[in-house]
Amino acid sequence: MATSGTTRGAPGLDVDGMLDDPGIRVIVCCGAGGVGKTTTAAALGLRAAERGRRVVVLTIDPARRLAQSMGLRELDNTPQPVPGADPAGGGSLDAMMLDMKRTFDEVIEAHASPDKAEQILTNPFYQALSSSFAGTQEYMAMEKLGQLRARADADPASWDLIVVDTPPSRSALDFLDAPQRLGSFLDGRLIRLIAAPAKVGGRAYLKVVSVAMNGATGALSKLLGGQILLDLQAFVAALDTVFGGFRERADRTYQLLQAEGTAFLVVAAPAPDALREASYFVERLAQERMPLAGLVLNRVTTAHAAELSAGRALDAAEDLDDDDGHALAAGLLRLHADRMQRREREQTLAARFTGAHPAVRIAQVPARPSDVHDLDGLRDIGVSLSTG
Repeated sequence: MATSGTTRGAPGLDVDGMLDDPGIRVIVCCGAGGVGKTTTAAALGLRAAERGRRVVVLTIDPARRLAQSMGLRELDNTPQPVPGADPAGGGSLDAMMLDMKRTFDEVIEAHASPDKAEQILTNPFYQALSSSFAGTQEYMAMEKLGQLRARADADPASWDLIVVDTPPSRSALDFLDAPQRLGSFLDGRLIRLIAAPAKVGGRAYLKVVSVAMNGATGALSKLLGGQILLDLQAFVAALDTVFGGFRERADRTYQLLQAEGTAFLVVAAPAPDALREASYFVERLAQERMPLAGLVLNRVTTAHAAELSAGRALDAAEDLDDDDGHALAAGLLRLHADRMQRREREQTLAARFTGAHPAVRIAQVPARPSDVHDLDGLRDIGVSLSTG
């Protein structure tokens, strides 16, 4: 595929070839915040559906940009059809937004006995953990991706492509670390110490513990509060029989992310910070042996009169300043010069990225005069992706 000036020297990314490949079952879009990642994920999902794929788009970004761009009032934890999409024969398009707590609840309900599930779901410590504990969102993102893929494998009529829109910035790859982080928390020394009385479950034992560990438990009680400590003990004791399944599923999802059927797309804008983040993503994915499809470079400045350089345009504007009645023309020439200078800066930044990562394939999307708010706008983005 031919590339334009901004990506000169970089291999082109064949987006349509990726979307049409039945072997590609998962596309993960990651990148810094504010680079159009959610819009890119939505555009990919729509284009794939309208080329005959059965697609579900999962956003982990708590902002509601995906729903807005797809003409939906809101999204929730259940996939719902996107009205107005025009899938080709056999295609379909669903969209959903990760509900972290609801996903955690579903895992507990599916893998614990009814009594044990009730103990966990009503435990105050669990309610806090499932809503706000650092890393829970990323862990539940892996759970939800695993659920969607399992459903797709079990029901061939459901989806054959899952597009994942990750959280902004470097947290987009935190789901790679989330299982180990949550596991370390629940297996850590402090948690085992706190949970020991509840697991044994006897008042006599509590007396022994209070004598043997009076200093530690006293400090914890003062730090956490007596009721919180009891809630934490009860939570860990109840979760103990369930958590092993968490790890197994997380390991399977991690392997899924490394499989040939997965394609990671790093999304960036032609700006220094965004491309630095893109370099981080590329290097981290290589380190984790995750399959990188390429880079999507959004909001690229284009020039319809590229043969008129910034210098020549400024010289011409200065000449016109000497003549009365040419103020408008001089102003337009200066605007063109500014655009050409911005385009030149973007080319330099893109060239640096390509120099550091020469094998990364790139597709570019021209800057638009306004944000995308509907399916027609998403279709235009899809066209740009396929030709950029």
